[in-house]
Amino acid sequence: MPGSFFSRRIITQKTAPWIFVSPFIIVFFVFFLYPLISTFVMSLQEIHGPGDVTFIGLQNYRALANEQFAHAIKNSAVYTILTIAILVPLPLVLAVFINAQTTRLRGFFKSAYFLPALTSVVVAGLFFRFAFSAQETAFINKLVATIGGTPKDWLFQRWTTMFVLVLFCTWRWFGVNIIYFLSGLNAIPQEQYEAAEIDGASPFQRFFFITLPNLKAVTVYVVTISVYGGFAMFAESFTMFGSARSPGDIGLTIVGYIYLEGFNFARLGMGSAIGVTLFVIIMTVNLIQLSFTGTFRKKGN
Repeated sequence: MPGSFFSRRIITQKTAPWIFVSPFIIVFFVFFLYPLISTFVMSLQEIHGPGDVTFIGLQNYRALANEQFAHAIKNSAVYTILTIAILVPLPLVLAVFINAQTTRLRGFFKSAYFLPALTSVVVAGLFFRFAFSAQETAFINKLVATIGGTPKDWLFQRWTTMFVLVLFCTWRWFGVNIIYFLSGLNAIPQEQYEAAEIDGASPFQRFFFITLPNLKAVTVYVVTISVYGGFAMFAESFTMFGSARSPGDIGLTIVGYIYLEGFNFARLGMGSAIGVTLFVIIMTVNLIQLSFTGTFRKKGN
């Protein structure tokens, strides 16, 4: 048959692997590598409109030495550090408790903690925006007043704004990280715990010498995506302030600065330069933490 002859000539032992991985290769080049190269090229240009492009070299990168960009980096870095400090250890410990054989309603707790991740970020952001508004009748200020506290302008002060953003992130992604750690816990052979219990190991010893080492890969993954999620945060801040702008840039993030430059001010070259800088920051931080955790070391070294 012609079809079978064609298959035998095309699908060989050497070409079959390339055929199977070709969808990934195509997607990688079209949706990652090409946009990345195109963004870098645009970062070296001043774009006034279609066909009206001027090559300006590193001028856009030199223009990043400004106070607004410094605020954006500081806000994104603090936000990332705080969310990692909360969203790695706490979900891990809670996952251990949920996974315990003595815990009842484990399925209910998994669903309840995961439910916020299914909520629209816009709807949730609007709720936090109104709940933490400066009015005395706002939900949080009413709670503060009932315990004798003083109402605050939550979204008009730097550290209270950061508190609300971190709280928003924690509420939304806490359950997702619990699911990650639960999947890692389910992969740990129970024989290790049984052998340790027979040898007289305490629950704390089993946690530190069995659970944590076996969850290293999951923990590294959670930290890696948390670094990306922290520096790439945009929707949460945008929905709470109703704009990429915020009083005194207290809620400005790096992606928010890209939005301001690229869309509000129509400086696509400048926005591209910020995007390339963000890519370098995320890659650098993740490479450092992957090297620090020994991810790149060969087994046996």
